[in-house]
Amino acid sequence: MRSNKFGIRIAASALALAVSCGAHAVTDEDILKDAETTDDIVSYGMGLQGQRFSPLTDLNTDNVKHLQPVWGFAFGGEKMRGQESQPMIKDGVMYVTASYSRVYAIDVKAGEEIWQYDARLPDGIMPCCDVVNRGVALYNDKVIFGTLDAKLVALNKDTGKPMWIKKVADYQAGYAITAAPLIVKGKVITGVSGGEFGIVGKVEAYDANTGDLMWTRPTVEGHMGYVYKDGKKIESGISGGKAGQTWPGDMWKNGGAATWLGGTYDEETDSLFFGTGNPAPWNSHLRPGDNLFSSSRLAIDPDDGSIKWHFQTTPHDGWDYDGVNELISFDLKENGKTIKAAATADRNGFFYVLNRENGDFIRGFPFVDKITWAEGLDPETGRPIFAENGRPGDPSNSEAGKGETVVAQPAFLGGKNWMPMAYSPETELFYVPSNEWSMDIWNEPVSYKKGAAFLGAGFTIKPANEDYIGVLRAMDPKTGEEVWRYENPAPLWGGVMTTAGDLVFTGTPEGYLKAFDAKTGEELYKFNTGSGVVGTPVTWTMDGEQYVSVLSGWGGAVPLWGGEVAKVVKDFNQGGMVWTFKLPKDRVAAK
Repeated sequence: MRSNKFGIRIAASALALAVSCGAHAVTDEDILKDAETTDDIVSYGMGLQGQRFSPLTDLNTDNVKHLQPVWGFAFGGEKMRGQESQPMIKDGVMYVTASYSRVYAIDVKAGEEIWQYDARLPDGIMPCCDVVNRGVALYNDKVIFGTLDAKLVALNKDTGKPMWIKKVADYQAGYAITAAPLIVKGKVITGVSGGEFGIVGKVEAYDANTGDLMWTRPTVEGHMGYVYKDGKKIESGISGGKAGQTWPGDMWKNGGAATWLGGTYDEETDSLFFGTGNPAPWNSHLRPGDNLFSSSRLAIDPDDGSIKWHFQTTPHDGWDYDGVNELISFDLKENGKTIKAAATADRNGFFYVLNRENGDFIRGFPFVDKITWAEGLDPETGRPIFAENGRPGDPSNSEAGKGETVVAQPAFLGGKNWMPMAYSPETELFYVPSNEWSMDIWNEPVSYKKGAAFLGAGFTIKPANEDYIGVLRAMDPKTGEEVWRYENPAPLWGGVMTTAGDLVFTGTPEGYLKAFDAKTGEELYKFNTGSGVVGTPVTWTMDGEQYVSVLSGWGGAVPLWGGEVAKVVKDFNQGGMVWTFKLPKDRVAAK
């Protein structure tokens, strides 16, 4: 193993180097067809729509008990913390990120490192919710990822050497990037983190080959969008038309609405779907109005960044119910018709089914056991019906300088947080990793200062039940019915994958990779990885065998922000590994 000035470790193994250099370029067509192909994974979400569904059936409910680990790769060093990445696989090479903005290329046959890249991070980074990274994008000969100091980096797929590095935003103002970028039509599409610091959210597109900025679209009303042509910056319209429509005074200038979880893409409607985070500050009494486009889902034109439509899940959000959770495209078949739909499980506890062509509300329903902040949803518009006295009190009405405390459920970490759900076109069910917790929340005075937390709120999170917090749910988008559930003692914080073999995979903070029957919820398999699983599993085939990979390494927001819930997980060990499993050929037909 040798290192160079770029912070890259390059494997000395001739076999590993030969594997890497034999990898073919990833094309736009490869990415568009990723959900259909089974010998590689070249998009975050196992397909741009984000369904996380594999058509593979070799591994199924009859034989998953024979799934075997074949190798484990340790990230090494003292940089543990949360490992939330989804692996990518192309031509025998796995590309995966780790905490602290690291990238690894691994020979998937041997589990050996080909190269490692460590971003040189400054001392002043300010990630709110752990030093995580959720994955790379692949395009042509490049491996592209975002860093905790808000840069995009393109690495050569064979050597790990930087090909271009672009600053997306100012990390000293609180910006960061933790999401996996998206590749659409040769563009790298990225969002930004930093909503707790009063940043202004945005979605941007960069030329994947050169790193040149192509367009930028702010996600707070009142800010100008731009396109870039021939090196010239051209105005492309103010988000929302003009400032001051849903924000008071100058509050829109530091309005939050961070696009920190990235997005999905639907080729049929040619739309990017991005969610936006909380409005800033959390103290909603300082910003009366709906505060667009915070806590919303946006459909964005990938060619110029214009907003096609929006749907706001939590207008005038006062509970930090970020609307960033993934919007998954699917075909909704009912009443003899097929609707181009999309669905999302929001942090606020409601599950929404929308028309992805125009953003129209189709239906919504709770997917958690209890919601206190709202009485329900308007059946025509999907707008929440706010509960009386459900909002934290106004501190300006209190001599103590602290508003009245309310108990809100779900807690601000959400009925579902970042961890992606999955959809099976076979069962027509969504598999949702969720949590049952509440919070005491109150508001406090606050003013904006660059680089400082801009909350104006305090909180304590509590488990809603004595014996479980996490719940993996199978939800029917047609009826709102919970078909089955699996209850887990600790909060679920890892993503979900499902397959045509009628399997659902996810991980637990206790360290297990688990597989369930997609129709019944019966637990069929578990393997202890040695540390909490907060990554997202994937599956693919190689040499006639089906493989499954997942990251292991406890961390993320729960131990940092979890209040009394953090006590439940205080003894969980950190880690940093990729585990890869396979079903042996002689077990494919096993019963």
